[in-house]
Amino acid sequence: MILFPAIDLKGGKCVRLLRGEMNTAVVFNDDPAAQARAFAAAGFEWLHCVDLDGAVEGRASNARAVGAIRAAIDLPIQLGGGIRERAHIERWLEAGISRVILGTVALRDPALVREAARAHSQCVAVGIDARDGMVAAEGWTETSEVSALDLARRFEDAGVAAIVFTDIARDGTGHGVNVGATRKLADAVAIPVIASGGVGSLADIEEVASVPRLAGVVVGRALYENKFAWADALARAKSQPA
Repeated sequence: MILFPAIDLKGGKCVRLLRGEMNTAVVFNDDPAAQARAFAAAGFEWLHCVDLDGAVEGRASNARAVGAIRAAIDLPIQLGGGIRERAHIERWLEAGISRVILGTVALRDPALVREAARAHSQCVAVGIDARDGMVAAEGWTETSEVSALDLARRFEDAGVAAIVFTDIARDGTGHGVNVGATRKLADAVAIPVIASGGVGSLADIEEVASVPRLAGVVVGRALYENKFAWADALARAKSQPA
């Protein structure tokens, strides 16, 4: 199982939010590239990056910071936030981003996601962020009437690389991943699922690793607050098959 350390960008800085509320942002590092280098030096194999401002504004708002991160490390990077057009997808992939995460556009324009997935094998993931089981969009500022399960099933045959699933109520809390909802989603589709939101302990990593076919888990605040040794977290994750 892959452990994805998270760099969420707001105003060019590494921040963490609580349940996606922008006014709860806590800055953990003014230098995103330095943070990326720290994760790479620790032995992480991927980086999960989100342009929070872009998610709300619908455009790349932290492109300079993302570019600095890309230049600083050799790790593959998956990036989400504000990627709403085919041109956005092409631009990021050409810039060296390994995988784009499409959230709002997956809800609004699923045909675009399918086209991109066909054109770029293993380079497109769908981000499904749920509030009480229903998909949220526009940087989590709007909640739709589409369930997370229904949206996931729409892309079953689309060739997307993964679904990144976040339970918004758990995000940033450290109270544990919503394993029940994650398991239900993983059972509903053949697409690999990456869990996100709520990891606060090594036990949480072990618990989420018990979900069959889970491809990985995103970890944010717990790493920044050193809730556990990074090496221990990596060891736990690597001991679990994807």
